[in-house]
Amino acid sequence: MFKKVLVANRGEIAVRIIRALREVGIPSATIYSEADRAALHVRYADEAYVIGPPLPGESYLRIDAIVDLAKRIGADAIHPGYGFLAENAGFARACEDASVIFIGPASKTIALVGDKMEARKTMVAAGIPVVPGGDRPLSDDDEIHEEAEAGSAFADDRIYLEKLIDKPRHVEFQIIADAHGSVVHLGERECSIQRRHQKLVEESPSTALSKSLRAKMGEAAVRAAKAAGYVNAGTIEFLLDADRNFYFLEVNARLQVEHPVTELVTGIDLVREQLRIAAGEKLSFRQLDVFHRGSAIECRICAEDPGNNFFPSTGLIERLREPSGPGVRVESGIYSGYEVPIYYDPLISKLLTWAPTRELAIARMERALAEYDIEGIRTTIPFHKAVMESAAFRDGEFDTSYVDEVFFPIYAGRAMALSDVAAVAAALVRESEKDQMQPLEIAAAGTSRTGWRQSPERRTWGGWQLHQK
Repeated sequence: MFKKVLVANRGEIAVRIIRALREVGIPSATIYSEADRAALHVRYADEAYVIGPPLPGESYLRIDAIVDLAKRIGADAIHPGYGFLAENAGFARACEDASVIFIGPASKTIALVGDKMEARKTMVAAGIPVVPGGDRPLSDDDEIHEEAEAGSAFADDRIYLEKLIDKPRHVEFQIIADAHGSVVHLGERECSIQRRHQKLVEESPSTALSKSLRAKMGEAAVRAAKAAGYVNAGTIEFLLDADRNFYFLEVNARLQVEHPVTELVTGIDLVREQLRIAAGEKLSFRQLDVFHRGSAIECRICAEDPGNNFFPSTGLIERLREPSGPGVRVESGIYSGYEVPIYYDPLISKLLTWAPTRELAIARMERALAEYDIEGIRTTIPFHKAVMESAAFRDGEFDTSYVDEVFFPIYAGRAMALSDVAAVAAALVRESEKDQMQPLEIAAAGTSRTGWRQSPERRTWGGWQLHQK
């Protein structure tokens, strides 16, 4: 398939990809910044190479250095993971120009779906519902003047208006396509519990979809992928309004953070399929072969304090105990003694559960969260405990306003208190253990944080919201 694959990422996703490579017998190489010398992905890969200083712009975003490294070490393919350069058309193009396989869609596809206005036009032409508005960029004659700010923030001064979908559900469909014309969807993932448009909890199936609506949205996702000429794994994102009308939102042209949710309910290894497709092989299954079993939930464990408006938390992980048992999966990039750096995304691990029913999947998640012990930093574990026990989540009646309208008013103070209590309790346990060990030792011896990104807030005017390109 490949002689060697360079994994151009870090953290849990780099570990996930390296594991897949090991299973199929492909040697792995990875990159790391000077801040990541002791990172788990560096320890796990067959080869690891320093790529630059801690700041992403001087290391993980160095297109020239990464492609040159691949050529120098004999890697004939690069897997970008997610984030960093995964959806950078210039990176994919540099790989193509260097005759290095980019494990993802073609550069022209990334460029097309990454341009929101061009993507909208493509979907409209394919007959896929889009949010009303946005058919043209705003001009100087329009009353809203935000071009300067858009150009400063995004290096593109085109802006447009879309009708605001108030309190929507965010539902995405996993698609995968080969270069031989086969496009398959693997069902949906519910992504509505999010903060500042960053997902926190995902699950499949969605409680918002009927069987007929799921079929319609899945068919639309396949048409969207075909219209964009998409090859490899990606997601088609939709908004769902209160009347269960769905609208195209965007294409994520990469492997998603939440891809294990789909793997758990379908039994399909998405990373392995990515490798096969990038090597020119056909998909190993057809649409008729895809079956969904049970319910899966993912909680993103981030180094943030949910009791303090999700303020970042860095430092030394003094103790780590990961959950296990039936139906539990942990995708992690940390270990006891690991120093969480300030330079990167706060996601440190993903906790997933699967069960035959949603109720049991929630119960397993509650049990797993209770078992998950990370000492030394604050994490979002208390937030996820609050979500799992909330009536809105258990009843499946929630939308993208959940964090602001349910969590913060009711649980934020409690979440902070829980994390404080947990920290004090852990300290007491350590002191107790020390006291218990000291006499034994004497007898034996015979002697006495942030540069993490945040998505911009959307602006609204009278039921319409502003988007950049």
